[in-house]
Amino acid sequence: MATFTSIVVHADMDEIPRTLSEIEECLQSGGFSKEEILDIQLAVEEVITNTIRYGYAGAPGTIAILCAVEPDKATVEIADDAPAFDPLLAPEPDLSADLDNRPIGGLGIFLIRQVMDEVVYRFADNKNVLVLVKKRAAENR
Repeated sequence: MATFTSIVVHADMDEIPRTLSEIEECLQSGGFSKEEILDIQLAVEEVITNTIRYGYAGAPGTIAILCAVEPDKATVEIADDAPAFDPLLAPEPDLSADLDNRPIGGLGIFLIRQVMDEVVYRFADNKNVLVLVKKRAAENR
């Protein structure tokens, strides 16, 4: 049986700590390891930060987060009303380039893909929806 936590926050950086705390509580109640929780929190923080900075770009708005914990995985769905933007279309960063020659930024979606097992984007009902899935390690099931 799944456990759900639903959070709606203003597009404001001050909302991030509370959001991450609520995500942590949801995942802890589901028995996820500290490492798995940190991976999910990193991904959620990156998505929310980019939504606030670039999606809303200072305009007011809200971000809805749904955390669902099932026996074998956690799913975090993040939805916003900012202009449509599919982060999965961003080019892969050139990690072989010299650090001095790399553009600033562009690593967020790369990091999210590294720490999550699935990342899916859709635009539905005039909302950006990013779904992050983390499978529970076999030893934690």
